[in-house]
Formats: sequence, structure tokens, C-alpha cells
Amino acid sequence: MIDKLEMFIALAREQHFGKAADSLGITQPTLSAGIRQLEGQLGVMLVWRSSRFGGLTPEGQRVLHWARRIVGDTRTLKEEMRAARHGLSGDLRLAVIPTALTVAAGLTVRFSRAHPNVRFTVRSQTSIEILEMIENLQVDAGISYLDNEPLGHVTAVPLYREQYRWVCHESHPLAGRAEVGWEELAGVPLCLLTPDMQNRRIVNQNLYEAGIPADSAIQSNSTVVLMAHVEAGDWGTILPRQQAEFLAAGRAIRVIPMKAIRPPHAVGLIAPYREPHTPILEALVQMSRTMGEEPPGR
Repeated sequence: MIDKLEMFIALAREQHFGKAADSLGITQPTLSAGIRQLEGQLGVMLVWRSSRFGGLTPEGQRVLHWARRIVGDTRTLKEEMRAARHGLSGDLRLAVIPTALTVAAGLTVRFSRAHPNVRFTVRSQTSIEILEMIENLQVDAGISYLDNEPLGHVTAVPLYREQYRWVCHESHPLAGRAEVGWEELAGVPLCLLTPDMQNRRIVNQNLYEAGIPADSAIQSNSTVVLMAHVEAGDWGTILPRQQAEFLAAGRAIRVIPMKAIRPPHAVGLIAPYREPHTPILEALVQMSRTMGEEPPGR
């Protein structure tokens, strides 16, 4: 039944039989047959059907909750048995907000040195996508904001507090400042992350409180794109300290502290609220706690 539950989770996630089948690497007829077999085993209709996927029935919504729980627990059991035989090994899937990718690299490097038989897949996603992917068992954990928008029922481990930097070319009028106030950005051409990014929503709030319109001439979901425009000399951007310093290294770019308007937001590891975690995930949680307790900048 586990394979049928995994098919059902994929269908609920993709909302389309063909896309769900592709995500699992199977044919659409195989997926459709698996869902019908699951319905027969449970004695209820799970999916409204017409010529296409019509959504989950009320019974399907309830089964989805149990399917995620059962599949997650089954994976945990398999991981525990593998760890008992071979130690920590296998794959760990991590989804990370773009502005925390450098911190994520620090965590994965440290973890890999301690546990060389664990392989990581790291994906850059928005905070909303990270929560959805954890819920749908597409990733094992994420690194995201902890205190700005609702997280739901997850295990959360703080890693650092976000401190913002003004990033501009060394020829920019603000390049010589020791500190830049948000109110000083009035009329300055900005390139910022897209509004679906929680970082952009936080930046917008700071600009609003400083009385500055949250407009940007350039928007992108990639911090690399932002930095390329900054390097051209016409635009400036606002990024967290770690990301700004990493991207500016070796370039004719200044990274200048922003005057704080609001308390800094916490960023950290989030994982499914499930006990026990897989041995690999529990080790990652413990290492995250250790990193979060270290002095900033270490």
C-alpha cells in the first residue's frame, strides 16, 4: 500500500495525473490504476474525476493527512534500520531561501565532514515553497525565516539573525558611507528580489516604515542577477550580510551596514514535527543547534 500512498501524495501535490506520473517516473495509466486500487482497498472515493483531475473528495483530504504520516514514518523506519547497519549514510534533501544559501553551505560542509557517507541535494526555494515541500515529503528539511510569517507545525532551530547591508558599486554616491539609513534610499535606483520572496516583503516593510516607496527598477528571484546589475554601477540592492559579503568578494562593490529600523529576523533550520526524526535528520538538527549557539561571524 505504501507505493499507492506515495502516488496519492504526488497527485494531491501536482493536481494533475500526467504531472504526478512524471514526478514519480511512471506512466499515467499506472498512476490511475494505483489510485483506483487504493480507493478499492480503503472503500472510499479519493478523487473527483471528470475529463481531468477535479480535486480531492472530503475523504481524500483525510486520507492525504494519513498518507503523509504513514509514508513519512515508513521512511524513518527504513533510515533507522540502514543507520543501524551502516551508520549515517544516504541522501538528505534541503530547500533553502536564496538569501541563506551561503549559510546552508556552511552547514552542509560541516555535516559532510562529520558524516562523509551522506549526500546532499540543496534547492533554492521561496519560504512558502519550502513549507509545502516539507509537508509533501519532497524535501527532508529547509532553511527559512522563523519569526516573520506563520510556519505551522514544524521543528525550528535558529541559526542566525539577519542583518541587512546596502550593496553598491564603489563609484556609487553612497559608496563612501560607513552606514546607510533606509530613508536615504529615496530616489535611488534599486534592484530587489521578487515579491514572492519573504526577504522582499521584509525589505518592503522597512522601506515603508522609512517613508520610501518599495519600488525597484529591476526584480529577480536570483541574487546573482541582482549583483550583476549592482556591478554595472547604476543600481544598488539590499541583502543579508552573509550573502552580500559572499557575492561581493573580489568585485568593485561596497557592502555597507544598514541602520536597523526593526528587530532582526531569525533564520534557521525547519524540519517536520515528527518524533523520532530519521537518524540523518536528527544529526542535522543537532548540528544546527550547535551552529546557532556559536558567536556571530564565526
